[in-house]
Amino acid sequence: MVEQIINIERMEHALTLFGSRDENIRQLEQTYGVTVVFRGTDIKVSGEAEAVMNAARCIEGLLTMVEQGEELTSQNIRYVASLVEEGKEQEIQGLNRDVICITAKGKPLKARTLGQQRYVDAIRQNTITFGIGPAGTGKTYLAVAMAVKAFRAHEVNRIVLTRPAVEAGEKLGFLPGDLQNKVAPYLRPLYDALFDMLGAENFQKYQERGNIEVAPLAYMRGRTLDDSFIILDEAQNTTPEQMKMFLTRLGANSKAVITGDITQIDLPDARRSGLVEAAKILRGVEDIAILQFTEKDVVRHKLVQDIIRAYEKYYRDSRRGNVKGPFRREDHRDSR
Repeated sequence: MVEQIINIERMEHALTLFGSRDENIRQLEQTYGVTVVFRGTDIKVSGEAEAVMNAARCIEGLLTMVEQGEELTSQNIRYVASLVEEGKEQEIQGLNRDVICITAKGKPLKARTLGQQRYVDAIRQNTITFGIGPAGTGKTYLAVAMAVKAFRAHEVNRIVLTRPAVEAGEKLGFLPGDLQNKVAPYLRPLYDALFDMLGAENFQKYQERGNIEVAPLAYMRGRTLDDSFIILDEAQNTTPEQMKMFLTRLGANSKAVITGDITQIDLPDARRSGLVEAAKILRGVEDIAILQFTEKDVVRHKLVQDIIRAYEKYYRDSRRGNVKGPFRREDHRDSR
């Protein structure tokens, strides 16, 4: 049994660190199997030597976030713990340095993981950025935030959001209404993100003026998009031909962000994914960035991270032929 003392100069930082009813510290104690107590201006961590060392490093990382004005949540405690495991907790200082934009409710929006920070920086520095990774990593939401930021700064005159009209094996022909009505449910996540950033009233105003366009990918053919911030969401469901068509719509003073998850391809008849192909073809091309998110960048419920890890393990095992039961490695469509 060993002890380590961490000094805290400001009481409000200690209160934020411990959280309501000490919930943050209880989570940290459960994670590392240590005991944490606060006396005067000192935090005392006791337990097994390695656990105490890692818990103390995690506390130091969390205090860095607190000093930057961040509220602590269960998600970012887990995230800092994962950085400690990798020996990267010092990189926390690079987080939360910039507010991307202010939401309609007045909430400042910042990157919450290092992966998100690299993504935001890549969008800022490159004309075309690919954000590839699992659900819940903020790929689409952050891209919309960067688009709104550019629009508010008059860097672009228009925001264009688009998705391929392919989802989870459903056939559009069986849905009621015209094409716009059919694809509206699939475009809902894009609308929701814009509502958060702009508010419903401003969104409606800008859409009526033509400053914001939300449309299926099929509507992009034959167009040249100048002075625009263009986001292609769910790009794993594009064909190679559709992806090439989209990328060649880019006009003067425009920026494009392409997001997708290559483990959730819904294309019929085992067709190749345009996102998978583009990521291979365009890697290394100047002014194009390709960012890969991992389960550590997931900012939803802890179970989402666990689910993603479980699926990734299954796919790894299936490729090695180690999966028992009715499923085969051919069931995984990531190879397209």
